[in-house]
Order: sequence, then structure tokens, then C-alpha cells
Amino acid sequence: MTKFHRTKDAQWESLFALPDKPALPLQQRLRLSVVQAILDGRLPVGALLPSSRELANVLGLSRNTVTAAYMHLIDDGFIESRPRSGVFVTNKQHAAVAQDKPQDPFQAQAPALIGLAGTAGSAAVSQPPDWTGRVLRSLADQRTLAKPDQWRNYAYPFVYGTFDPLLFPSEAFRECCVHSLARAHLPHWTPDFELSDVPELIEQIRLRLLPKRGVFALPEEIIITVGAQHAYYLLAEALFDETQRVGLEEPGHPHARNSFALRQPQCVPVAVDAHGLVVERLPALDYVFVTPSHQSPTTGTLSLERRKLLLSQAAQQNFVVIEDDYEAENLYAGEPMPALKSLDKVGRVIYVGSVSKSLSPSLRLGYIVAPRALIAELRGLRHAMMRHPSAFLQHAFALFLSLGHHDAHARRVNQAMQERMALVAQALTTCLPDFEFTLPSGGASVWVRAPAWVDSGELALIARSHGVLIEAGEVFFMSPPYPCPYFRLRLSSINAEQIGAGIKALSLAVDELARARGAPRRVGLRVA
Repeated sequence: MTKFHRTKDAQWESLFALPDKPALPLQQRLRLSVVQAILDGRLPVGALLPSSRELANVLGLSRNTVTAAYMHLIDDGFIESRPRSGVFVTNKQHAAVAQDKPQDPFQAQAPALIGLAGTAGSAAVSQPPDWTGRVLRSLADQRTLAKPDQWRNYAYPFVYGTFDPLLFPSEAFRECCVHSLARAHLPHWTPDFELSDVPELIEQIRLRLLPKRGVFALPEEIIITVGAQHAYYLLAEALFDETQRVGLEEPGHPHARNSFALRQPQCVPVAVDAHGLVVERLPALDYVFVTPSHQSPTTGTLSLERRKLLLSQAAQQNFVVIEDDYEAENLYAGEPMPALKSLDKVGRVIYVGSVSKSLSPSLRLGYIVAPRALIAELRGLRHAMMRHPSAFLQHAFALFLSLGHHDAHARRVNQAMQERMALVAQALTTCLPDFEFTLPSGGASVWVRAPAWVDSGELALIARSHGVLIEAGEVFFMSPPYPCPYFRLRLSSINAEQIGAGIKALSLAVDELARARGAPRRVGLRVA
């Protein structure tokens, strides 16, 4: 090989180096490198590309891979094939890029700046708007669950909103996505659904998921949302204003509290105990929000007697119950308690569910079950906000449910969580014997009470230096105590093998806090 050819090959190898994206097929990685070279201007209009044989040799790919990538790029107008000449970069995509390319902000403002400079003596320079004064609804001062941006770098993440890659049914879910892209299925999700949802998902929810909770609903009584938080927001937008009295569990779900707070209702704290919401002494309310299956964050389950009493009081006092059936399907022992909605005979319960929480929170699929009159109003609000959630994702998830993948995945998750619960109980008993906790009957978290001298916010900060992330309890309270000894350990994102070492590292953080406070350690244990 001549020096010229070696230099040219090195240039091609550098220009078309495949990006480090192992999840993409080779053909897509090659396409990405060519498109980026064109869009970045490294391959100008009219530039000659290497032949498919040359590029295959240089990159160590099969010629079929390169040919297929070239064919797709030709179809999309990035390159063109000229008979007996080769493959060249076209001017079609360059023209489109030039037309769509945003103008340099300084250049865009230059004429205005020149004009201002010319009239500096006669007019004041315009000031930017005061956005702090213009924003009418802000959550900046509200406490919410948060974790560090680089939380994955921590060795022991006992935190929310994550999924376990070892448990995620990647092949099954990928299969459903591929099936949704089949030509026969395109008409089922490609139209604009306007106020509607993908019928297949509605049917799976009403015929497969809801009956397990004792709930039976018509299609017009169900609306799909972008997760449970979107459901809270829609309900607040439709139902709340400054005059509404909304009962919230204390401690309770911070995401629901913050979504409701945007409409500034009168939020009334309602006590919880080991059995969930204390319903015997409810104040005057218009709505009450409750997580009866596994109370968030304490994990207590609302008894059947309390459920019936809550509905009886709702009828007597004329308030509405918003039920988030949080982690209802994550049950390790015993029979599931019937949903409040299943006991509701007159339409006083609004039911919020999620079809993605046990799979991955990033999927953002939830739903509301309510009387059809309210659902019709919510559809109008949702349409004004974002029309409808992704129809493709709805259809793929409907397939996932219909093929039984969701049920099989739930069984695997429950088995794994039960194992992790046992491990965290053993580790807490051994390493933190002066801390109190109750093992839940399901779900993926443990609510822990530290000794009275411990503030969980301070402990959380120290624990980070030991590689441990916990959820300090203050965020769950409307009016948190100080010091706040409560915190939550989530088990959905930490491997079973890490739990023992993680609790041991947390114990070291407690020792460090104890030395700073001059406090005693390990003075007893009470495990319910």
C-alpha cells in the first residue's frame, strides 16, 4: 500500500469513526457519523465519499452494512449516487440546515443595539422583564424529593425514581415496541387522537388491571396521563382554587402536595399511623388525598374498616376522595385489600393509577378513573396542555400488558423486593439497633425512625460522604418537626448485594453525627 493510500485511509477512518454507542446497530452508528460530518461541515457539498468497499475495509465493517447505510442516506437526501462517478454529498440537506440554523444571538440583536446606540442620548436602554414579579405560580419555595445529578456515582443509592436494570424486561418491552412499528399496527397509533386515547390500552386497563383491584369502569370513565403526577396536576387544575379544603396525609406524598399547591387550595394535614390515614377525626374537607395500599411514605396499609368509614364520612360530609393506588400490585404476603374505588357505589372516589411505575418511571404512563362527566372535562384540559400522551408508547404498553409481560415482570419484582426487604431488615437490626422500622407487606421502601437527637437532613448530608443516599424525612411533611428523625430507604435502585454494605456505611455516618452531637448510640431496638 502506498503512502498516499495509507494517508487517505487514515483520513477516512478519522472522519467516519463510529460513535461509542454500543446500543445502536452498526448501520445506525455509521449513519450517525456520516450525518454529523455533513451537518458539521466537515463534508461540504459535492464532497466525494469513499466507495462502500473502501469504507468497509477502513472501518472493518461488512460491505452490506455500509451499502445499506448509504442507501438510507440517499433516500433521505444527504448523499447522492452519480453513475460511474461515485457517491457525493448533496446540497439538499445543507440548504435545509442553513435555512433552519439559528442565527447568532449577537448578530440577531446587532441592529437593535446599533439603533439604541444612535439614540442613547434621547431614550433609556430597555431593561429585561422582571420575571420574579411576573411569575404568578411558582414552586421554587416548595420542598420536593431530589437526588444529586450524579446519583449513579454513589455506591449505595437508597433513592426514589429509578429502576433496576437487572430486573427491567428489556427483550419483552423491545419486542412490543418493534411489533407496534409493524405496518399492520401503524393505523392503531399513528392518527392524531385529539381528545382520545389508544383504545387497546384503555381496554387492557379496564379488563386486565382494574378488575384485579375490584374496579370496573367503562372506557369513557378512563383517561391516560403522563404518569401519576400529571394526574394530580389535571385534577388540581379542574377542581381546586383558594376556597377548596384539601386533606393531605401527614407525612404524605410531596409530589401530590406540590402539584395541588399550584392552585393554592387550603391544604389541611391529616394524621397517619401504622395503619394509614386516621379517618376517625377528619376535619371539614372538600377533598382528601390518600394512598391506602401502601401509605407514602410510611408504607402502612389502610384497613378495610377505615376504608368503609372514610367512604361513609365522605357521604355524610360531602367530600370527594382522591385515591392513589400507590404500589398496590407490589404485595408480598396476604390478600390485597380492595381499592377504595371498588367500594365506591356513588362516584365519590377518583382513582389514580400508574402502569409504568413498576417497570420504569421514565415511561410516564398513568391513568385516572372517575365519573364520565369529570373525565370529559379532564380530556379538554389535557388537550389544551399537550393533546394526549404518546400514542406509540400507549400501543406498545397495551401489547406488553396483553402478552402477559407485565404480570410476569411484577412477579419477578415482588420476589426481588421481598429478598431486599429481608436484607435491609437484617442490616438495620445489626448495624443500627437504636433505629425503629416496620417491614411493609409490599412496596419498595422502608420508613425508618432514628433516635430523637438525629436530624435526617443532617444525616443525609454526612451519609453522602460515605457513598450513601437516603431520603430525608423533612420533605414528606407539610410542617416537619426539627430535628426530623424520619427517613426513607428505597430499594428499587440498589442491588441486593449492596444493601448490607450500604447500611453499614450509613451506620458510620450516624457515628460521625453522634460524635459531633455528643450523643449516645445503640441503646435498644424495636422492630414491629
